[in-house]
Formats: sequence, structure tokens, C-alpha cells
Amino acid sequence: MNEFKNKTVEFRDLGRMDYQEAWDYQEKLFAAIVAKKIENRGLLPSQQISTPNYLLFVEHPHVYTLGKSGKAEHLLLNNQGLQEYRASYYKINRGGDITYHGPGQLVGYPILDLDNFFSDIHKYLRLLEEAIILTLQDYGIPSGRIPGLTGVWLDHVEQKNPRKICALGVKSSRWVTMHGFAFNVNVDLSYFGHIVPCGIEDKAVTSMHLELGHPVELEEVKEKVKIHLSELFEMNLLEQE
Repeated sequence: MNEFKNKTVEFRDLGRMDYQEAWDYQEKLFAAIVAKKIENRGLLPSQQISTPNYLLFVEHPHVYTLGKSGKAEHLLLNNQGLQEYRASYYKINRGGDITYHGPGQLVGYPILDLDNFFSDIHKYLRLLEEAIILTLQDYGIPSGRIPGLTGVWLDHVEQKNPRKICALGVKSSRWVTMHGFAFNVNVDLSYFGHIVPCGIEDKAVTSMHLELGHPVELEEVKEKVKIHLSELFEMNLLEQE
């Protein structure tokens, strides 16, 4: 087996993109990496070609997505309600329950061959969370994890008013990842009122702008998250020209 680990990650900012379009784009990159891994298996080590890695940032128009373990009744809107709120709805192949994506939310899709980094999906999830925790720390917002729950939370210690600020939902096959995290920066939280977020009924959702009392520059947040991800994963992050 070729021991070379390609830690170069190509970064692409997709701007604001329809959820289905971004999903199709993810699937295309994901499938190509998996195909390359399968092809490498039939080659001598000297003939094998290293697999690529990608990090996609995107904002979506209003959309609700339901993971494989989710319950459809956790969406509290019918088709007419979705139309009224100009929101779309998709059942998708990531883990987790239902969540919301929309303007002002930084969605990150790392499409990584974890064999280039480490073969540990739990470590992968914890490092995604850690990148967000460190970013929030940069803004003076203390955050962390709640045992048994994924994502990043505020008031995670005393839990008098715990509230989620970043959701996680990933898929992995042959150690290749897709989907990722949704980080609330300047999000209209009223849209979370139409779902049971991540299937959790007794905890709230929040956004950076609400905690700080003013809007946050999304481009600045992107840069901070990129820096923390690259350091935590020891990536060589390559900006697309």
C-alpha cells in the first residue's frame, strides 16, 4: 500500500448555492475519491495515485434536511407551510435528525479521505467541533460539548439554558467523508421554530449575532474556521484560484 498521505486540501467557497446543487457537487467529488481508492487497490504501490481532499464552504437558501435516523414528524410544516416560508425539504444520507440551513449560516462540507489523516470517525467529529469551539473563543463566546450530543453548545457546563450554535451531520464510506457542519453566524432563528432541531425537544438554538448583540462579518468567521481546521487536521489548505 502506498504510504504517502496527501494532506493537501483544496478549499472552495461556493457562495450561496441551492441545497440540491451543492449536494450533487459533493456527491460527485465524494464518488471520484472512492473510485480512486478502489482503483488503487488493484495497483502496485508505485503505481497508486494519492486521493484528493476538499473543503467546501457554502450558504444555502432556506432548507430543511432530514438525516437517515430522523423522524419526518420533526418537521412541523406541511407543503403549504414550506411554500409560505420559501423553504425546501430533503431527506438525505447523512447521520442525524432534522436540521435547518439558511442565509447567515456557514455550512462546511469537508470531503476528506481520512486515510490521509487518521482512520477515526469519532476523532473527525470532535475536531470539527473543536474548530468551531476555537472560533467562538476568538469572539469571546465560551462553548463546548454536551456528553451524548453532537455539535457545539453554549452553557454546556451548568446547562441552565443550553443552546446549540453548530450542528453536525456526516456520512463516511471507505473513510471518505461528506456533509459536515452548520454554524449559526447571523441566522434568522425563527426558522428553527418549525422543526424539532436534531430531534432534541428540550434545548434551544442560538446564533453568534444573538449572543454578541450585533451582526458578525461572515467572511471573517470563514477565515477563522479555515485556520482552525487546517491546524487541527494538519492540512495544507490550498485556495482555489
